[in-house]
Amino acid sequence: MAAEVAVAAVSDVGMSIEAIKASQYGMKAIGAGLAVGLTGIGTGVAEMGIGAAAVGAIAENKDFFGLGLLFTVIPETIVIFGLVVGLLLLFL
Repeated sequence: MAAEVAVAAVSDVGMSIEAIKASQYGMKAIGAGLAVGLTGIGTGVAEMGIGAAAVGAIAENKDFFGLGLLFTVIPETIVIFGLVVGLLLLFL
């Protein structure tokens, strides 16, 4: 009964089920792209300051290399989380 009402409503508007599914998949793709893109931009902004400070600290004292590398890698996990969210949006 509900499926018949939905089909009748769709036929009144002039969109087919295939068009609706394609539109939904397009919106999911836009959401996934935003998730990955915005986390990438955020990570780039975060690493800009961290990388500059790490290079300055390493230039003064070579013992800070490991710590500087660790602090530079930490924001990159945010992009991995964004990628996971994007993949979940696309495939679930």
